[in-house]
Amino acid sequence: MLLKDRLPSPQSLLVFEAAARHLSFTAAARELSSTQSAVSQLMRGLEAQLELQLFRRIYRGRAD
Repeated sequence: MLLKDRLPSPQSLLVFEAAARHLSFTAAARELSSTQSAVSQLMRGLEAQLELQLFRRIYRGRAD
C-alpha cells in the first residue's frame, strides 16, 4: 500500500481540527457550513481509516 493511500484527506483533517478545537461536532459543522451528521460521518470514516478512536462521544440528547 502506498503512503498516499494511508494519509487522511485534507477535508478530513480540516474537519478533525475544527471538531477537536470546538470539542463539538455541532460547533464544527456550524463553522464549516455543514451538518453535524456530515461531520460525525466523516470523523467515523477517519477513525476507521486510522484504526483508532479520535473522539469520546457523549450523547447529550434533547431534554423535552
